[in-house]
Formats: sequence, structure tokens, C-alpha cells
Amino acid sequence: MRLSEATWTEVADLDTELAVLPVGSTEQHGPHAPLGTDVITGTQIAELGVEQYDDEAVIAPPLNVGIAEEHRHFPGTMWVTEDTFRDYLYESTMSLAKQGFNRVIFVNGHGGNIDALRELAGSISRREPAYAVPFTWFESVDVNMGHGGPAETALIRHFDPDLVREEQVSNAREQGSDHWGEWLHGVNLAYDSAEFTENGVVGDPSTTTAEDGKDIANRAADALADILEAVANRDLSMPNQKQSN
Repeated sequence: MRLSEATWTEVADLDTELAVLPVGSTEQHGPHAPLGTDVITGTQIAELGVEQYDDEAVIAPPLNVGIAEEHRHFPGTMWVTEDTFRDYLYESTMSLAKQGFNRVIFVNGHGGNIDALRELAGSISRREPAYAVPFTWFESVDVNMGHGGPAETALIRHFDPDLVREEQVSNAREQGSDHWGEWLHGVNLAYDSAEFTENGVVGDPSTTTAEDGKDIANRAADALADILEAVANRDLSMPNQKQSN
């Protein structure tokens, strides 16, 4: 059930503690893919995962702006600080928990959010009457990720093909990079994507199809359904579950 499309009476009739909260970003994905790629992929995979799960769960409205200052050189990119991101997501999660949805899975589509999500979910689970888990879809499946590259472009081709500017794919490939970052002895010397990719792309988006995107989406949704099952069945009565030092 999407909360944004339900009535309060329909939500009141639900018998579940599970909520899924999609988290993404509004940032450049090259000349061929939309700024909302991370939101679109995260939200769609969240919905597919809930469909494949055997029981009820609510889907909260997505968080569209994330930690994405590394893409600030490209027009249209939006970002917030880590503190703002964590604060907004914390309060959103607490509002769900106070309504009885106290087992929350953040379904994430943006790499820049990963560290903050893990930190926030741990803090919530240790200190609040709620349990939160971050799920980043591209960490759950074996894909050639890049940025605006093969996997993400395949997913957009599957979910909403009109959003891919196919006439720009050759430019995306030719002016992009084949790697993320500028590495020396295990250290990434680059902080912003413009330092190593001319047009924001990493990877070749011409190598995958909508059918590949469907396969990726289904595998990620299967993984999310397993996570939903595990979170639903997790024993939250551990003696130290809500203790804080």
C-alpha cells in the first residue's frame, strides 16, 4: 500500500508493523538519463519487493533529495548536508513508528547516502522504539553499476523508457569515464565527479537493454522481499536492544 494514495481509514485497517521508505537523490546521470534516476529505481524496486513479499507492508513517499554534493558541477543537481539528511529521515521514521510502523526499511538508490543511512539506522535501532535497516538495491545484486551506466540505464529503460534520451547514449559513452574516482594506493583523491568524468557518466550505457533492466529489478526485488521477511520476523526483545551507553 502506498501511503500517499491511501486514506487514513485504510491505513488504520492494516495489520503490519512494516514500512518501506524509498530514498534516492536528484542529481546528474549524464546527458541521457534523468536527474531522478536514483529515486525512480529505488521507488520501483521498493514497490516490486513489497509485491513479492507474502504479507502486508506500507510504502512511504520517497525522499527525493539526498547527499549528492559530489555532482554539484552539473546543472539540476540538488543536495543536502549529511546532518539535514539524517534529521529529516529520522523524523520521518519516527512519524511512521508512532503510527505503529516501527520496523522500517530504507530502500536506497544512491551511493552517496549509504554511510549516513547505516549510521542513522543503527542509532534508531539502539535508542528508539523502532528498528531500521538500510537496503541499497545495487549492493544486493551483482551488476555493472557505474553512474548513469549499464545498470541504471537498463533499469530506466525498463521502468520508463521515454525518460532515456537514446540519441544521447553515444555521447554518454564517448565522453564518460570507465571508472569512479581517482585512486592512488587505495585512496580516492577526487571528491567530485567532474574531476574524473567529463559528462558525469561512468560506464557504458549502450551495453544493456530494457530486458536486462527487468532482470536486475526482479533480482533486487527478490532480495528486498527476503529482507522484509527477516525484519518482520526479527526478535526485538533482546535485553540490550534499546539500551544506550
